[in-house]
Amino acid sequence: MLDRKYILENAAAVKENCLNRGNDSDIDQLVHLENRRRVKMTESQDFNRQANEKSKLIGKAPAEEREALKEQARTLREQKDTAQKEHDALDQQILEIQNRIPNMSHPAAPIGIDDKANLELRKSDCQPREFDFPVLDHVDLGSQLDLFDFEGGARVAGSGFYFLKNDAVLLELALQQYALRLLIDDGFTPVTTPDLATTEILNGTGYIPRGPETQIYSIENSNLNLVATAEITIGGLLAGQTLTAETLPVRICGTSHCFRTEAGAHGKASRGLYRVHQFTKVEMFAFTLPEQSEQMLEHFCELECRLFEGLEIPFRVVDTATGDLGGPAYRKYDLEAWMPGRGTSGEYGEVTSTSNCTDFQARRLNVRYKTKGEKGTRFVHTLNGTAIAISRAMIALLENHQQADGSVNIPEALRPWIGKDRIEP
Repeated sequence: MLDRKYILENAAAVKENCLNRGNDSDIDQLVHLENRRRVKMTESQDFNRQANEKSKLIGKAPAEEREALKEQARTLREQKDTAQKEHDALDQQILEIQNRIPNMSHPAAPIGIDDKANLELRKSDCQPREFDFPVLDHVDLGSQLDLFDFEGGARVAGSGFYFLKNDAVLLELALQQYALRLLIDDGFTPVTTPDLATTEILNGTGYIPRGPETQIYSIENSNLNLVATAEITIGGLLAGQTLTAETLPVRICGTSHCFRTEAGAHGKASRGLYRVHQFTKVEMFAFTLPEQSEQMLEHFCELECRLFEGLEIPFRVVDTATGDLGGPAYRKYDLEAWMPGRGTSGEYGEVTSTSNCTDFQARRLNVRYKTKGEKGTRFVHTLNGTAIAISRAMIALLENHQQADGSVNIPEALRPWIGKDRIEP
């Protein structure tokens, strides 16, 4: 969350940022409530001070005055308690507003209400192919190659679930190995994470685990939720911890299942594997010093580009517009892969993203660092980035590497793990 003092001292800028991000948080109300809270805090402290003064006089006063002094002290403490309760109620109202306020936005982030305002930054050297045969989308390719069973998934768990079959299973495992090997070689610590996290950890990373707008599956009669991304679990890994500045940055890559309700998802672009309720993902995460985070964001983006260059998939990188950032992100880059089976002649579709969340998540999760020789602690910065979201990477791979005979060439980077160079009917 944003620091309350920062909000009060920069109320106009915070209001403008909320407007740019399509957030309706009432900053004026927060300021009003904070002013009242401070009055109640002063009243409580003042009543407490007066009560203590009366109590000190009791032992020194004549016997006939002691009961009156006791009653006065008791009344003052009751007034203190009343003022404290009013203070706490105001503080809770402020916190509820504060929790809904998004992070500030990078000055260079394009301003706009949705992804139509995204700014293209660069394209890959690999350009979209010119096909000399009718292009199939991944659903039709998967049907011909016997790679997916959407009907079976629906019978077992409902629409949006699926079985991977045959070479698609090998392809999923190969994509995980490929991404993890690149990240480990770059210095990341690999982990596998729990598929569940508590509501407090989800709140800490900026996800909404309950309510009508949530994308989270929650476990009934429990404080646990299925995670939408390993960002949640890795971010929560150091909750409540204080690190030393010398150990930063800490970089972790995690593989996990991801579960999302994808409420409202529909349309041809969401067909097949693009918007599903469960998928596997390899996630990058970093805890950094504040001065390291912008450079780390660029490095995460560069790693995502390297991964898709190695898969020989055309892509572009866009600077995400303010209205499409998501609450915790200060700046976010999306990598969009070319998907020849989309639309009438192909379209770009988001396959990964990377975000600098500055101290927004760390403040909620209470992850701090201490610098040797300095008093006090500061909040770290956190960053996350998708290395490979298996389902979407599989779409782009199958569609871009399809051949006229119905087969799909396997990129050279994946062949050691799959053991073949082509998926054939």
